[in-house]
Amino acid sequence: MERRPLHLHLLLLFFSAWLMLLLLLQGVSSLQFRRDDFPDGFAFGAGTAAYQYEGAAAEDGRTPSIWDTYTHSEMYMINYDKLYYAAHKNAENSAASGRHPEDGTGDVASDGYHKYKEDVKLMTEIGLEAYRFTISWSRLIPSGRGAVNPKGLQFYNNMINELVKAGIQIQVVLYHSDLPQSLQDEYGGWINPKIVDDFTAYADVCFREFGDRVAHWTTVLEPNVMAQGCYDTGTLPPNHCSYPFGSNCTGGNSTVEPYLFIHHNLLAHASAVRLYREKYQVAQKGIVGINMYSLWFYPLTDSAEDIGATERAKQFMYGWILHPLVFGDYPETIKKVVGSRLPFFSNHESELVTNAFDFVGLNHYSSVYTSNNNNVVKAPLQDLTADIATLFRATKNDTPTPEVITDSIVSAENYKTYGNTVDPQGLENALEYIRENYGNLTIYIQENGSGAPDGTLDDVERINYLQKYIAATLKAIRNGANVKGYSMWSFIDIYEIFGGYNSWHYGLVAVDFGSTERRRQPRRSASWYSDFLKNNAPIRVEMAPLSLQPLMLNSE
Repeated sequence: MERRPLHLHLLLLFFSAWLMLLLLLQGVSSLQFRRDDFPDGFAFGAGTAAYQYEGAAAEDGRTPSIWDTYTHSEMYMINYDKLYYAAHKNAENSAASGRHPEDGTGDVASDGYHKYKEDVKLMTEIGLEAYRFTISWSRLIPSGRGAVNPKGLQFYNNMINELVKAGIQIQVVLYHSDLPQSLQDEYGGWINPKIVDDFTAYADVCFREFGDRVAHWTTVLEPNVMAQGCYDTGTLPPNHCSYPFGSNCTGGNSTVEPYLFIHHNLLAHASAVRLYREKYQVAQKGIVGINMYSLWFYPLTDSAEDIGATERAKQFMYGWILHPLVFGDYPETIKKVVGSRLPFFSNHESELVTNAFDFVGLNHYSSVYTSNNNNVVKAPLQDLTADIATLFRATKNDTPTPEVITDSIVSAENYKTYGNTVDPQGLENALEYIRENYGNLTIYIQENGSGAPDGTLDDVERINYLQKYIAATLKAIRNGANVKGYSMWSFIDIYEIFGGYNSWHYGLVAVDFGSTERRRQPRRSASWYSDFLKNNAPIRVEMAPLSLQPLMLNSE
C-alpha cells in the first residue's frame, strides 16, 4: 500500500479541519432524521384544490364559480398567454411549448371527479397519512344558498368514504377562490357583508353532512395574498381592479375592495367557527382553523427604510389575519397606513373574531428580499400595493416587483430564479415570528412544494427541496414551535393558477394532460416520500444559511 508523504498528510488534515471550521462559522449544519422523530399525532400528507383537481366543471348540477368565469374570459386569456409564453420562451420540446385551448381553464383539470378512487389507491400506496382537499361550493350548493345538489353531495361522501376506508386523515377546506358566480352577480360576493350569512350556511351544510367523518376543517385559503391578486391587481378571480392600479379588469375598486374582502373573510370565518363550536364540536370532536400564505422577508439592505419596509410587509402578510384573531383588531401599522379605507370591527365583531380558531394553516414556499418602494407617492387614493409600499426580489440582483405574489413570479426574466432555489431557514423564521408575536399557536404546514416546468419523472430537485423543508419543520418543533402536520403541494399534477397545465408541475404523481384519460404515473418523489413514511427511511440534509444559497418564490 502506497504511503502518502508526511507533509501531504498534514496538509490534508489541516485543509479538512479548516474546511470544517469554515462551514461551522458559516452556519452549515447537517441533520439526520426519520419519520419517527416527529411527535405523536403529527400527520404527513399532500393536498389538492377543487377547481384545480376535480374537472367536471359542468357535470351533475355544478354551476360556474368566479374561477370558471374568469378562466373563460378574454381578460384571463391575455394574462394566461403572457405567463405561458414567458415560462416556455426557451423550451426545446415543441410538444411542451405548444398549448391547446383548454389549457387555460380547469374544465377538465386532473379529472379527479371521475378518478378519485384511483387517486385514493395511489395515496395508500405512497403511504399518505393525511389528504387535504377543498370542496367546490358551487358543486355542493349550485345557487350559492338553498338547495343542496344530490350529485355533489354524493361525490364528496363517496370520496370521504374512500379515504376513511384507506385510513387517511381527512382535512377539508371550505373555500379557495371559487365563490359561486350567482352570489358574485347578486351582490358582489366577498365585498358585501351578505357573504357572511351565506358562507356560514354553506359551512353548516358541510359540518352536518360530512362532520361525522371529517374532524379537520379549514375555512378559507390564503386570503392575505388573494386580497391583492383578486381585488387590487385583478390577476385572479373575480378579476377586480381599478385604474390606475390595475389593468384588464371587469370592474372593482383597488383602494377599498381588498380591505372589504379581508374584513368579510374574517367575519365569515369567525361566524363558521362559532357555529361549529356551538352546534357540532362537542359531538364531532373536530377542529377549525384558517389558512394564510406565508413568505419570509429579508431586508435588502440594513437601511432604516428597508428594515421598515420589511416589518410593514410582515404586518400585511401575517398581522392582517392573525392580529384580529388574537387581539380583536387590525395591527396599528395597517390602521395608520390605510386610514379611513380600513373597515373597523364593532365590539360584537371584535369579540366574534378573537380566538376564533383552533389552528392556523400556512402555505409556505420560500423567501424574498424586501426594500422600501421609494416610488410610492402619497395620494388621496391609494391601492393595497401602494399601502404596502415594498419591493420584492427573489435574489438581490432580480428585477423587483411591488406585488407580494402575482403573475410576475413567472415572468420571463425571473422564471429560472423563482423556480429552482430554496430557503428552509425562512420557514423556521416565519414560525418563530408567529410564536414571538402571537403566541405558540397550533400550526399546520398545509402547502409546501417545488414546481418544475418540464414535468420530469426523475424529480431529484423536488426531493432535495422537500427534504430541507421537512428538516426545517422538525428543527422548528425542537425549538418550541407547535407544528402538528405537514402537507406537501401537491399530491398530483393539477391545473395551476399561474400557467395552466404545462408551465408548472408540482405533483408527487404526474398526470399526462395530453391524454383524454389523464393517465397517472408516480414520480421518483412519490417513491422517496413513501420510503420515508412507510419504512421510516432516514433523511440527511445539509442546512446552509441564507448567505450560502439563493432564494426562491414558488407559484401554486
